[in-house]
Amino acid sequence: MKALVLFSGGIDSTTCLALAIQKYGAKEVLALSVHYGQKHSRELQAAESIAAFYGVAWKTLDLSEIFKGSDCSLLQSSDREVPKESYSRQLAETDGKPVATYVPFRNGLFLSCAASIALSNGCTEIYYGAHSDDAAGNAYPDCSQEFNDAINTAVYLGSGQQLRVIAPFIGQTKAQVIAVGLSLHVPYAMTWSCYEGKDKPCGRCGTCRDRMAAFRANGINDPAWEVTA
Repeated sequence: MKALVLFSGGIDSTTCLALAIQKYGAKEVLALSVHYGQKHSRELQAAESIAAFYGVAWKTLDLSEIFKGSDCSLLQSSDREVPKESYSRQLAETDGKPVATYVPFRNGLFLSCAASIALSNGCTEIYYGAHSDDAAGNAYPDCSQEFNDAINTAVYLGSGQQLRVIAPFIGQTKAQVIAVGLSLHVPYAMTWSCYEGKDKPCGRCGTCRDRMAAFRANGINDPAWEVTA
């Protein structure tokens, strides 16, 4: 293996997967999906289907025990409802803190675990799909440029300079991520982003709103709605 991709089955990680496959070929890419105690399994189902579509090796990792004390609204341990408003509106009410759907230090934990798995499988790179929209306003601080620089240094040094963290979209918007993916013919209709686990996306949570706006910025409608309509 050459590259491990942290793979949620959403837009950003699927585009990362396509980039890694373009660079190394499907046989040299390992997709890693994490169960972290989320309230639904739709994203993991999407990840499994997309991994099969691309013909890459797919592993899952259960880290749900770590987050059981969290009141993050995405988690089974929480009674909080997922906010049905834009991230900008949510941030106006957080006083500079992350939004309610921030899973505590998720990317830090995932990337640390991924580093061990990547080294064990001979990988030299870890890809993940952090982008500037998620980092904006401190909504998800573990998607920021500063966090990425720090974790990349830690992984590189801690791996004996064998492993690097690649965040190809760290300075780009979600619309720009989709533009890259469209050029690579990413099967976006297969992806799942919604924080709800129903038959079709809710269209109202922060990630649904961002996703639909990003597709509109590229002059097309979100293909997930065509599949689930």
